Amino acid sequence: MDIPLGHRTREAGSLWIRGPAAALAGALPALAFPAPSWWWLAYGALVPWLLLVRSARTARRAAVYGWLGGAGFMLAVHHWLLPSLHVFILVLALLLGALWAPWGMLVRALLGGASSVGRAAAALVLVPSGWLMVELVRSWEYLGGPWGLLGASQWQVPPALRLVSLGGVWLLSLLIVAVNTALAGLIAVPAARAPAVAGLLVCALAGTAAWLWAPLPRPAGTVRIAIVQPGPGGTPAQRLARSEALTGALAGHGTRLVVWGESSLYQDPADHPALAARLAALSRHTGADLLVNADAPGRAGTGISKSAVLIGPTGPTGDRYAKMRLVPFGEYIPARSVLGWATKVGKAAASDRRRGTHQVVMALPAAAGLRAGPLVCFETAFPDMSRRLAADGAQLLVAQSSTATFQDSWAPAQHASLGALRAAETWRPMVHATLTGVSAVYGPRGEPVGERLGTDRSTAAVYDLPLARGTSPYTRWGDWAVQGAVAALLVYGAIEASRAVRRRRADRSAGPGASSGRRPVRAPR
Repeated sequence: MDIPLGHRTREAGSLWIRGPAAALAGALPALAFPAPSWWWLAYGALVPWLLLVRSARTARRAAVYGWLGGAGFMLAVHHWLLPSLHVFILVLALLLGALWAPWGMLVRALLGGASSVGRAAAALVLVPSGWLMVELVRSWEYLGGPWGLLGASQWQVPPALRLVSLGGVWLLSLLIVAVNTALAGLIAVPAARAPAVAGLLVCALAGTAAWLWAPLPRPAGTVRIAIVQPGPGGTPAQRLARSEALTGALAGHGTRLVVWGESSLYQDPADHPALAARLAALSRHTGADLLVNADAPGRAGTGISKSAVLIGPTGPTGDRYAKMRLVPFGEYIPARSVLGWATKVGKAAASDRRRGTHQVVMALPAAAGLRAGPLVCFETAFPDMSRRLAADGAQLLVAQSSTATFQDSWAPAQHASLGALRAAETWRPMVHATLTGVSAVYGPRGEPVGERLGTDRSTAAVYDLPLARGTSPYTRWGDWAVQGAVAALLVYGAIEASRAVRRRRADRSAGPGASSGRRPVRAPR
C-alpha cells in the first residue's frame, strides 16, 4: 500500500527533528569520561536515547535512531581527533555508528509500544547484551579499538573497580546499560515498572555484594619506580637530553626501574653503540633498569616500529617488545591503496609502522627479577592484552605513551584513566608513563598512587608502588560477561525465530483469505 503524501511529509519532518536529537542523545554519555569525569552521569545518560528509540513506530526508523545516536557517541568520544582527521572523522563516526542500528531495533522490539511484563524483564538483560556486542565489535583494532567503552567511565569509583576485577570492563558496561534500561522502562513503559524496580535493586545488590565479598589481592611488598616525563616542546635531541638529565637526578633515590615515555628515542640503541653506552651509564649511575622506547627503523633498513627496550648497567639486556596494535590512521592507514587520500585532508600516517608479533614479559635485574609486562600507548585500551601479561606472570604492567598531538584535548586524561581499569582487572599495579601527556600510577586495586603528572609538567617523579599476589577472577575466568551476553542474544534469537515459524504455519493453515485484511499504515515517527 502506498503511504499518503501527507504521511510521507510528516515522516520526513519527524526525521529532521528526531535525527539530530538522536545524535545529541548519543553524544551525552561522553561527559561521563575524562576530562569532565561526570562518572555518575553514565547511569542515566542513555535514557534520552532509549526513550527516543523505543518511540519509533517502525523497526526501520528505530535502526536509524540507533545509527545516528551511535554516530553522535563515536564523534563525541573521539572529538579530539578532529584537528588530525578533519572531515574524515565524520565519515568514520557514521560508519561505526551503524553498529548501533541493530541495537536500536532490539530496544524498540523489547520496550516499544505496549510492551509486556515479560518483554520488559527480558529487556533488562538483552538491551545491555546488545550494547555489549556493539562494544565488542568496535573494539576490534582495525575498527579503531576499545576507546570509550561505557564501563571505562567508572575508573575512579572503587565499588565499580571491584566489579571490574570479577568480569572486566565488560561486566561494568552491562551493569550501566541495565540501570539505564530500567530507568527508561520506569519512565515510559507501564508494564515495565515492576521489572524495572526489581532490576535496579538487583544492580544495587550486585554492586554491594562485589564491594563486600569479592576477593582482594594479597599485598606483596613494594618496589620503587620512577617516571621521566620530559614534557612538550623541543626537538627529539633536546627531549632526549632533558630525559637524560632528569634520569641522572634520580641517583640515590633507591629506584629500581625508570620508565620513559613512548618515542623517547629516535634511534634504536641496539643499532647505535654510543647511545647504548650513554643509557647504560645512566643505569649504573641510578642503580636502576631503564625502560625506554625507540621509535626508529630496525636493522638493515627495515620499517619503523615502536619498541620498549630494557637497558641495564651493561646496555640493552636483549628484552624488547614491539608494539602490536597500531593506531588506525595515526600509525598506519587501513587499505592504504584505497584510503591513502586521508593524508591529504589531515595528519594521517605518511607511512605504516611495523607490527610486533608477540607480547613479552621482562625480568628486571635491578628489582631482583621482578617481572614487568610492557604495553605501548593505545594498547592500554585492550583488556585482553593486560590480562594475557598477568596470566604469563607479569607482576607489574608498564605503559609507555605520548599524546603530544592532543595535549590540549580530553585525550590525555582519558588515556591515563585506563590504567586504573587494567590494574583492577588483573590485580597488577600499572605505570602509565608519557613522553608528554598525563602520567599516572595505580595500585593493584586500581587505586591512584602518588601524584599525577599533568600535560604541562617536565619532571621525574618517584613512586613506591604496591605489589600484589594472587590471580584476579577476571584473569582466571576471562570474558565470561561477554560470553553470557552472546548466549542471551542467541537464546532470544532462537525464540523469536521459532515464533516466526509458528506464525507462518498458522497463516498457511488459516488459508489465503484469512489474512487478506490490511491494517492502516501509520507514518513512522
